[in-house]
Amino acid sequence: MPGLTRGTPLDRLMRPVHQWVWRDHDRRLRKLLTFADVETDGGRDILRAAEVTPDPLLRRLYLEHAIDELRHGDLFRERGAALIRVQQTGLDDLRIDGEPDHRLLAFLHVAEKAAAGRFTIYRKLVDDDPGTRAIFETILHDEVFHMNYTYTQLARVAPRTYRRHVWHARAKRLWNRYLRVAAAAAGLIGSAVLTAMYFVLLPPFAWMAKRASRKEPIGWTPITSDRQASPRSQY
Repeated sequence: MPGLTRGTPLDRLMRPVHQWVWRDHDRRLRKLLTFADVETDGGRDILRAAEVTPDPLLRRLYLEHAIDELRHGDLFRERGAALIRVQQTGLDDLRIDGEPDHRLLAFLHVAEKAAAGRFTIYRKLVDDDPGTRAIFETILHDEVFHMNYTYTQLARVAPRTYRRHVWHARAKRLWNRYLRVAAAAAGLIGSAVLTAMYFVLLPPFAWMAKRASRKEPIGWTPITSDRQASPRSQY
């Protein structure tokens, strides 16, 4: 059974970025409020899973899991509100309906394991904020339980294929993360290209237009006497 994780290699590699995020009060506040939304949305999704699963044991575990996630959202939101008062100033989307329990359990296990790893790192980065650290410690305890129960139940409902389901869920999660990064990179590249076009291509066109305007005669252009159009017609 998996134990407490130290975080993925990518999370450990990104530790300086995490430190930069959590060192600033405003960034810390935004991160907490984002966690609140993610945990609350995840709780609603898992509550739906409890409604549709035919397995009585999973129904009870999903319900407990959903309650924990909703409580986590409240904890993060309350801590964010506390920081606002001091300052005075998810889970990825789940598809519940029509999904078998083994696929949902594998997804939840991978997501909760990743969350536990990140929260382990975050807990160490907020030593200057005992209130936030206490919240991470409380939620980390729940996340480890969620990580372990989903793995145990996955092995129960799919004893021969549970490892394959975990690897599939992990690959899908990495693919979704790649798509988000690729979309963000495409947006940055598009902005860079448009900026380059503005500064590289527009000046020559502006110069040619200005040069052409100098060749245009000033004032009215005389109309030839052999023009047949009526002066009273707009055509």
